Amino acid sequence: MRNRSELREIAMKVLYQVYIYEDTDSEFDIHQLIKEQLEIENDFVNDLVKNVIVHQKEISTLANKYLIDWNIDRLSKVDKAILSIGIYELIYTETPSVVAINEAIELSKKYSDEKVTKMLNATLDKIYHDGEANE
Repeated sequence: MRNRSELREIAMKVLYQVYIYEDTDSEFDIHQLIKEQLEIENDFVNDLVKNVIVHQKEISTLANKYLIDWNIDRLSKVDKAILSIGIYELIYTETPSVVAINEAIELSKKYSDEKVTKMLNATLDKIYHDGEANE
């Protein structure tokens, strides 16, 4: 049984693939992408991936409002996936804000450099402190 941190990492990998397919206007099956990462069906991963995709426009708008001198589409696809998951969890879920932010930061520490991690942390922190988060 995987823990939520591991499941978020799987969701991030699937979103990374989705962003590549979208950039190249390639066809993809979201269920197949998830299945390739998970040996058994998982509602948390399914919901996280599908809802980030459904809300990507709002997530990107919010990210761009808080990213300083930057744009979510200029981030690497991995960083975009991490930030999108963090914002989605802050805004649309009951996940405690501190958990949503910490999980995103831990993924960023594993997959990004320190500068990007600080930027993602600052962005998520500002979204939270401006009362955008669903508390």
